[in-house]
Amino acid sequence: MSTATTSPEPPAGDGVRAPSGQGGRNPWRTIRRRVRTGELGAWPVIIGLIVIWVAFQLLNDAFLTPQNLSNLTLQIAATGTISVGVVLVLLLGEIDLSVGSVAGVAAALLAVLNVRNQWGDIAAIIVVLIFGALIGTLQGSIFAKLGVPAFVVTLAGNIGWSGLQLYLLSPEGTINFPYTGQIGYITHTNLPGWVGWLLGALVVLVYAGAVLVDSRRRSSAGLPIRSPIRSLLRIVGLAIVIAGTVAVLNAWQGVPVGLLIFVGLVVVVDLVLRRTRYGRNIFAVGGNVEAARRAGINVSLIRISVFVLASACAALGGILTASRGYAASQSTGAADVLLVAIAAAVIGGVSLFGGRGSTYGALLGSLVLGSITSGMFLLQLNSSVRFMITAAVLLAAVILDSLSHRGRRSTGRA
Repeated sequence: MSTATTSPEPPAGDGVRAPSGQGGRNPWRTIRRRVRTGELGAWPVIIGLIVIWVAFQLLNDAFLTPQNLSNLTLQIAATGTISVGVVLVLLLGEIDLSVGSVAGVAAALLAVLNVRNQWGDIAAIIVVLIFGALIGTLQGSIFAKLGVPAFVVTLAGNIGWSGLQLYLLSPEGTINFPYTGQIGYITHTNLPGWVGWLLGALVVLVYAGAVLVDSRRRSSAGLPIRSPIRSLLRIVGLAIVIAGTVAVLNAWQGVPVGLLIFVGLVVVVDLVLRRTRYGRNIFAVGGNVEAARRAGINVSLIRISVFVLASACAALGGILTASRGYAASQSTGAADVLLVAIAAAVIGGVSLFGGRGSTYGALLGSLVLGSITSGMFLLQLNSSVRFMITAAVLLAAVILDSLSHRGRRSTGRA
């Protein structure tokens, strides 16, 4: 767990009230300090996403149309959901190479239960999620209890679960879901326009209330609080993003339910990471295992639970993939699903060194990669170009992460 020397006065520019003369009103000093210490946050990803959108819009004016953006959100929902689980594993400083095959075997099991054995849709989904959690329990236990590197354990899982997927789907190789079933409706249902606006307004109100409550609690405890202007800007910024998103999606067919599942998962897991002791323990183990152990944290339990959540997220991603295509096949979860899920997390700002990142990185990274894929498709470029561009973006993200880590170490923040 990374430790830093505490100071009686909060650093200027971190969104808290700074004493006079400390540079709290000098934004350029804050920017220079963040660059020097590697605390850039999500801004490089956001700026990169804006550049990608502007470039593709200039090349093809259909890119930012409501129809294309709606399709984009559906395209990233499944892999983004898998990427949320990858974020949790990366926060430990580990890697899970089995999430793609877990998604594939989850989709295959769902098809077998629902189509072949005529299980109810909800019951089949629940069993598949439990199956994914059991996979994570097995792999996490081998890693945490036996000391086998997670890379090796999950690599074996990647191969083994792919084999189980082929076994479940044999002899047909593909099992189709009925178009009128609830499984297909998951990613082919859109909310009515007024429901989208209502949900958006509720999200903004809840966030504003959380900010107000947090400020009052910190103030009553004598802790530094964010400046009112900064808090107001955050609320207004969130309102603008949500309003713009709902307006664009309503201009086509409405807010997709698949997108709500993905974004909802991102928000819930982020709240768990930032607001609960369990979440803080994950960051502690990822920052420094030995320090976390000496602090009384059950490191093995944290590691196992994280792999359980990662595999459960992968299983949910497999369900969304099967729903999107109305089928489970031998290619479900294969190809570049694993690489895209990991790349999305890294591009979104989750550190490969552990202990630093957010589930919102999965959302931003998925948007970046999904935008590249969508833009390439509109420009009628083949997959080879997309792979090369994705590789360049991923490499740039890793280099930026390494430089940030070096900056934090040089200033005693890592």
